[in-house]
Amino acid sequence: MAKHPAPVDLSDSFEKIPVKIFSEQKDGSRFVAQQIATLIRQKQKEKKHCVLGLATGSTPKSLYDELVRLHKEEKLSFKNVITFNLDEYYPIDNDALQSYNRFMHTHLFDQVDILPKNIHIPDGEIAKDKIKEHCRQYEQKIKEAGGIDLQILGIGNNGHIGFNEPGSGIYSKTRLITLDNSTRIANAYEFANISEVPRLAITMGISTILQSKKIILMGWGSAKAPVIKKAVEDDDTEQVPASLLQNHDDVLFVVDDAAAAELTRNKSPWLTGECEWTPAMIKKAVVNMALKLKKPVLSLTNSDYNEYGLGDLLVEKGDAYEINLQVYYLLRDTITGWPGGKKDYHLPTHPERSEPNPKRVIIFSPHPDDDIISMGGTFQRLHDQGHEVHVGYQTSGNIAVTDEFVTRFIDFAVGFEEIAGIDTSKSGKILANARRFLSRKKSNQTDTPAIRAIKGLIRRGEAKATCRYVGIPDNNIHFLNLPFYETGTIEKKPMSEKDIKITIELLRKIKPHQVYCAGDFADPHGTHIVCFNVVLEALRRIKAAGDEWISDCWLWLYKGAWQEWNIEEIEMAIPMSPDQVLKKRFGIFIHQSQKDMVPFQGSDSREFWQRAEERNAATANLYADLGLTHYAAMEAFVRWHY
Repeated sequence: MAKHPAPVDLSDSFEKIPVKIFSEQKDGSRFVAQQIATLIRQKQKEKKHCVLGLATGSTPKSLYDELVRLHKEEKLSFKNVITFNLDEYYPIDNDALQSYNRFMHTHLFDQVDILPKNIHIPDGEIAKDKIKEHCRQYEQKIKEAGGIDLQILGIGNNGHIGFNEPGSGIYSKTRLITLDNSTRIANAYEFANISEVPRLAITMGISTILQSKKIILMGWGSAKAPVIKKAVEDDDTEQVPASLLQNHDDVLFVVDDAAAAELTRNKSPWLTGECEWTPAMIKKAVVNMALKLKKPVLSLTNSDYNEYGLGDLLVEKGDAYEINLQVYYLLRDTITGWPGGKKDYHLPTHPERSEPNPKRVIIFSPHPDDDIISMGGTFQRLHDQGHEVHVGYQTSGNIAVTDEFVTRFIDFAVGFEEIAGIDTSKSGKILANARRFLSRKKSNQTDTPAIRAIKGLIRRGEAKATCRYVGIPDNNIHFLNLPFYETGTIEKKPMSEKDIKITIELLRKIKPHQVYCAGDFADPHGTHIVCFNVVLEALRRIKAAGDEWISDCWLWLYKGAWQEWNIEEIEMAIPMSPDQVLKKRFGIFIHQSQKDMVPFQGSDSREFWQRAEERNAATANLYADLGLTHYAAMEAFVRWHY
């Protein structure tokens, strides 16, 4: 009997560069680390040097963590390794907190046995009139080392690799370049504010990168998804420098699920082969089609389905009219004005349970303002509808307070004591010490514990004021001050056992029916993802321990500060009136230390209240475009099953 050939996997047929997708960043980083370790060991057997091109920034941190682990636990030696870093800010002190020289030594070089003479990083301190010669020598050293065996890359939101900004030529070599403003904004999270981000950098050129024998580009998170798609599937162009990697014979993109979301195999899998038409997949396909065609869902026709590549869906599910109704009802049933469920009013399709009512609710806020920024309208509604609402502020948020705010508040405290006739000798001394330290503070210095405590106190006061504005009693406000955050720098510690135990203790104290947690992992500092993992691990342990209340506890994820849910993902949408939008805005304004000039604001230059309003309005507009009721704004949530 003749054997039928195995079906051909066409899921990656739109991709011009091989892509390997992992569920989580740590898994992808572990894979890349193994590629590097294998190459190093192979070169050791051949008694040759292994020449690595290395990247910096947030992308490779977990890679370097894994390489350090391999060195310490599996005896991976770096004595035969020669490294060349992609880039460095200019001008910058080599020991500045934000310098890539310091970054590499902190995250890798100082923790392994690499020989100092084998480390090469562009010099951010070199005199400007010597930069051209420095760059020429850098290229020469790469050639003398035998060329780069494996080049590790990240990717910027605008497609830059190294600091090769859009427009960089395919024949460019190591040189001094001007940073694109979008890159400076994206990297502002490393600095106190955008004005401190250097405008120049020294970078390897595209030609230098393409001469590497093998290239692995890593990309993590939803913010990278659009540019990953452009680099992998669209035509190569100097306007997207990463797309020029299509011209290399041995290149691999290693990404997580979120960064791969816009690839055709994930965004429109029906275009790459057979597709399982689950309700979620049908909703995704029809919603995206309606938005692209600018039609309400109920106005889509059979012709629209066929022209959009959804003919197979028609064959399997029948007429467009029936499919349209199914998707319309799925969208309609996500909208509710009762985030805690409506008492004595049971609806099978409502996103939340009617009972118990009222519910005990805890909102976990990674920073002291994420609650009001991301779900301020829902926060208010839960309280107004009689639920017992608690807020757990997971971190102090102290690094996001400017030095100017510290002296302003100490000035106030000293002045208040003088007016009240209180001895100001102690507070005056604190003020003098703070002023003295801040006036001499260098770029590589972290704040003293006293100043960090004051900054934390400022944010704590703002958070309390916000809760009182909403109507939350003081006993329902909980400051967890999770230890992972308290480093005094942007760089945080990993999640610890102590973080989990603190969270378990609060959860067991409240025994909530609803938990709200930040799900916008695009936060460039990484605080949100750690805070989420702490809550998730705490809930899982409580569940494993058999606590009765946990079986009736639902976990909802919000976004808003850094990104928003795709409309097809939303499971609960809370509409807001114009008055509620204004009330939320005024609640955000209470956080004065974050107003006007936000420290470490990431790639979005808008203030947080602007981000929130525009994202909430955009969500409402998408629902309206799809044929649903047009509200002023909407806050969106997705349920997480743990």
